[in-house]
Amino acid sequence: MLLLLFISFGGVLAQNTYVTINGQLKDAKTGEKIIHATITVPNTGIGTVSNSDGEFTLKVNRSLNAGYFEVSHLSYATTKFKIGEEDGKEKTYYLEIQPVQLKEISVVPNDARSIVETALEKIRENYCRTPNMMTGFYREYIRQRRDYLSISEAVVDIYKAPYASLQNDQVKIYKGRRSGSVKKPDTLMVQLQGGPNVSMLLDIVKNNDLGIALDNLDNYHFEFATVANIDDKLNWVITFRPDVVKEDPLYFGKLYIAQDIMAITRAEFSLDLSDEDKASSIFVQKKPFGLLFLPTSTSYLVTYREQNGKYYLSYVRVDMKFRCDWKKRLFKNSYTVMSELAITDRREDSIVKFSNQETFKSKMIFSEKVQDFTDVDFWGEHNIIEPENSIENAIKKLSKGSH
Repeated sequence: MLLLLFISFGGVLAQNTYVTINGQLKDAKTGEKIIHATITVPNTGIGTVSNSDGEFTLKVNRSLNAGYFEVSHLSYATTKFKIGEEDGKEKTYYLEIQPVQLKEISVVPNDARSIVETALEKIRENYCRTPNMMTGFYREYIRQRRDYLSISEAVVDIYKAPYASLQNDQVKIYKGRRSGSVKKPDTLMVQLQGGPNVSMLLDIVKNNDLGIALDNLDNYHFEFATVANIDDKLNWVITFRPDVVKEDPLYFGKLYIAQDIMAITRAEFSLDLSDEDKASSIFVQKKPFGLLFLPTSTSYLVTYREQNGKYYLSYVRVDMKFRCDWKKRLFKNSYTVMSELAITDRREDSIVKFSNQETFKSKMIFSEKVQDFTDVDFWGEHNIIEPENSIENAIKKLSKGSH
């Protein structure tokens, strides 16, 4: 068995209770699908993200009397769409590219590092300083070549500790399901450790001493790249790369920092894989003797959403690929592991921390804590991330076999 530490550091409701919006997002000019866009209902904590096919489902309680929902994405104009009565019908929604108007930029800082320093200094101003209770949808899968070995997903409750505090976030599984095995693995069992806890640790604003290690800016060389439009706000785009050699590998990536209030709104990064053994030691916790299990690519995405003048964690996605090679054998294989967490609801009232027994622990295996795929109405009123075509087909195949 191979154990990976995935870290770098009920019932059906009445149909008339909710409006269900099924859509696909496309570029208005090119027709290309728009992935990982944020879909929200303004003035509420309700939201989701589009999947890698540009598809999404949004469930909105009619009691909210919401007239429209918003869609936002990097460099696209934030667009409002009416919530109509075409409940459940699939529809295509188009977004227009929003050109960056450089003439609006009044002051350009002398160096890129100073922008990052200012953003870190303003965390207490720009992010919530009181605890929040969040609802999220979490999914992870393991794939051997093109075949899925496991798919697990859950609605999770999250105690989001205040930013700029020493308190830790907590995760509790509210409702979940998993595949037993979509395809029987040959000779090697791969498992992920940490589950949704890893997604919370990748909140680089709260945990700037973990992840890409922003607690010491001397670790990196920063450069100003360009300006991007996010949610109709201009953002500095700052690239970074390792500037020192550490015991643990560092990262290459980009930080997006809102020009108006200097808040980090998005981060894209990948692990430095130049030293394969050093990179492998971060992920592999337990493996058979003679097995080489080396990362070949990593990709991390963390986004934040503004509400009432404060920024909150919105979406975290991790994609990693590994090469498996047995010494002195002909056996070789490749694996892909993915996890994503979308915050689908948030509230600030009556916040109570979870008990130790309820809390999902960092050493737990998420796929061992959830139930089998059996009920198509399993999620009820909860907002989820729509499965991609390949995942959806695997789930259907598994569900048919379970009856």
